[in-house]
Amino acid sequence: MLDFFDPTRLLYMTPAVIIALSFHEFAHAAAAYRLGDRTAYNQGRLTANPIAHIDILGLIMLYIAGFGWAKPVPINPYNFRGDRDRGVILVSLAGPAANLIMAVLAAILLGAFFYKIPYLDRITQYIIYINVILAIFNLIPIPPLDGSKILAGLIPASREFMYRLEQYGFIILILLLVTNVIPKILGFFIGPVYQLLIWLAGTVNAIF
Repeated sequence: MLDFFDPTRLLYMTPAVIIALSFHEFAHAAAAYRLGDRTAYNQGRLTANPIAHIDILGLIMLYIAGFGWAKPVPINPYNFRGDRDRGVILVSLAGPAANLIMAVLAAILLGAFFYKIPYLDRITQYIIYINVILAIFNLIPIPPLDGSKILAGLIPASREFMYRLEQYGFIILILLLVTNVIPKILGFFIGPVYQLLIWLAGTVNAIF
């Protein structure tokens, strides 16, 4: 995992974190809007502007504890057109999907333009890495992460359990982080995905 107390890494990591968090939340808002829910739009969240999404406390906690958050995007499933469960799944998937798309685009840009440009090459690698982390981390089926909403939408029988778990979700996540359970699980997936994207960047670089 990242060394959050290394000043040099913070210089590269901070822009990457802000970009990744902002587009993650923007994707949730955009998906909800497309499905007919204007709640996030009416609250000024249908934007990629970090000011609308970054939670200062959540950002500070990321540096102190390695676990942070952005402002959650408000949605109202009753406004969705069509099946509500499907809508919740799509909105929940939108955030992690946006992070993966951004990671792929960053890998292409790294290979095509930024490999030999100081600072830009490192920050682009961090954009890839942070987006991969956010995508995979948010798919964990523990409230309030997106994975819990996806699971509840796919398996209606799990909704009551997820609802009851929600009041303890934050504590559970902290415990799993400090006991190194989540980092070990994430590391199993993050490493290969990140290396695949770096390979993509190298392939693009060879072409250009």
